[in-house]
Amino acid sequence: MINNQNKILVTGAAGFLGSHLAEKLSNLGHEVIGIDNMLGGYEDNVPKNIQFHNVDCCDLEKVKKLMKGVKVVYHCAATAHEGLSVFSPFEITKNNYLASVSIFTAAANEKVKRIIYCSSMARYGSQKTPFNEKMEPKPVDPYAISKVASEEVLKNLCEINDIEWVIAVPHNIIGPKQKYDDPYRNVVSIMLNRMLQGKAPIIYGDGKQTRCFSYIDDCLSCLLPMMDQKNLNKEIINIGPDEEFVTINKVAEICSNTTGLNLKPIYKKDRPREVKHAICSSDKARKLLSYKTSTSLEDGIKKTFHYIKKRGVRPFDYHINIEIKNEQTPETWLKKEI
Repeated sequence: MINNQNKILVTGAAGFLGSHLAEKLSNLGHEVIGIDNMLGGYEDNVPKNIQFHNVDCCDLEKVKKLMKGVKVVYHCAATAHEGLSVFSPFEITKNNYLASVSIFTAAANEKVKRIIYCSSMARYGSQKTPFNEKMEPKPVDPYAISKVASEEVLKNLCEINDIEWVIAVPHNIIGPKQKYDDPYRNVVSIMLNRMLQGKAPIIYGDGKQTRCFSYIDDCLSCLLPMMDQKNLNKEIINIGPDEEFVTINKVAEICSNTTGLNLKPIYKKDRPREVKHAICSSDKARKLLSYKTSTSLEDGIKKTFHYIKKRGVRPFDYHINIEIKNEQTPETWLKKEI
């Protein structure tokens, strides 16, 4: 899979996915440059054995300097707040689309060999499930639009500059190191952090939305070979389980059983533009990457629970300003009820 040592740049290296990936790559003997603006990560997430820089991906000149000699780029950084993007479109778009353009521009300038871009299954929108990679993207909110637009810029710049690309489309990833004091995203971590404080889980809508959740290690098993596996160039690949989809009501039940706090969920009105059913097919990942689910949802939630409990519960940090405030804005955010 990985034969030669490379100089690799990982964005979002203080975040959830990026920190795990940077650590794995460094342990495999690669020289890893990590960057993060610390908006969505923790300082103690940063692996000790990488070269880390507190740099915003939008800072093109600084990114260009850090890109010197880099052969492979993993662009994991994102302000992955799909629901919030409806009400804070400027901040979310800047940190996703403009940040991606900056990274791809710096990579093209340095003529890197390959870029692996972590997109989102939000790209599929409200189409018939299970989503597969042949479907035309139909984004329904600013976050998804920014991810799809970034994909198009990636393809365009890579074609012009003869750079290989792979687009990974992870399902909802859970596990240790995920930011759990963010009130706007990460439903499992939000529920667990609340329950550890003796608070009931909050559910938007009727809770019958269906999702798939992927444990971090299962996601990494697919991302690592994307670095140099030859037959992956110009491929878009869903990553995550398609045999174990659940409702948000069921997620709340599992979190309750895990924490031992069996309070009835608090239901709030639907969030605008939220996709009801989001399930991806993993057939392509199985074929090209021998993907398989090794950690069940229950075990993944347990591991996330133990991480939060050990690190310590935290009050929720409303660290992103809401740009559009009206009758559709969730009161849980406006009134800081989470």
